[in-house]
Amino acid sequence: MSDWNPGEYLKFKDERTRPSRDLCSRIALDAPARVLDLGCGPGNSTAVLRERWPKAEVIGLDSSAEMIAQARAAYPDGIWQQGDLAGYQPGAPCDVVFANAVLQWLPDQAALLPRLLGLVAPGGCLAVQVPARSAFRAALEAVALRPRWRTLLDGAGEAVSFHDAPYYHAVLAPLTRTLDLWETIYFHHLASPQGVLDWYRATGMRPYLDRLAEAEQREAFQGEVLEACRKDYPTAADGTVLMPFRRVLFVAWKQ
Repeated sequence: MSDWNPGEYLKFKDERTRPSRDLCSRIALDAPARVLDLGCGPGNSTAVLRERWPKAEVIGLDSSAEMIAQARAAYPDGIWQQGDLAGYQPGAPCDVVFANAVLQWLPDQAALLPRLLGLVAPGGCLAVQVPARSAFRAALEAVALRPRWRTLLDGAGEAVSFHDAPYYHAVLAPLTRTLDLWETIYFHHLASPQGVLDWYRATGMRPYLDRLAEAEQREAFQGEVLEACRKDYPTAADGTVLMPFRRVLFVAWKQ
């Protein structure tokens, strides 16, 4: 998969940062010494953690060179590391391991989550936010199965995995002292239906668009997806769209 585009991702910086703020607010720790932000992206979620705990050592980790470069440019005094989240080992246990909108990109979360919990110091927590399946995702998958796209896009949907709250409860409840688990629906006010496409193009559409070598193909595919999802994102009288976006969040406290 191609590297991330920080500019496209940050078109909706405030909206993408809001869940990390909400997740951070549920972590009942006054003064953690070490905080690890897994999948830190361009550093917007890491900034939330540094603001909450200014005396902590806060490490931002991401596999994308472009995202780490953007984070370093925006927050030059931060601690940034490029690396693979799935195999990462910090130098010492962390009081908070924070993963905002990243675990959906990794396979076998049932095996991954216990390993991430193992990075947490006693009395600390693993805090996670992931997107849930959406109407846009259903439209994206349906269009990808059309005859024109089926062969070109075969397997593209496997890059992202979605799980509901009961899944995370089943995996983590036996391993934790307390599991604070909830869902939130955010409603994003977008300037036009094109905004829905712009939102997903920077994230969930990437594995699909990466498989289309020609710009003409990418434009055609995006047009079909946008048309397929219009009924789920109706346009208001002023031309704007209110896009619901459901997310699953949890704070898992180590035993």
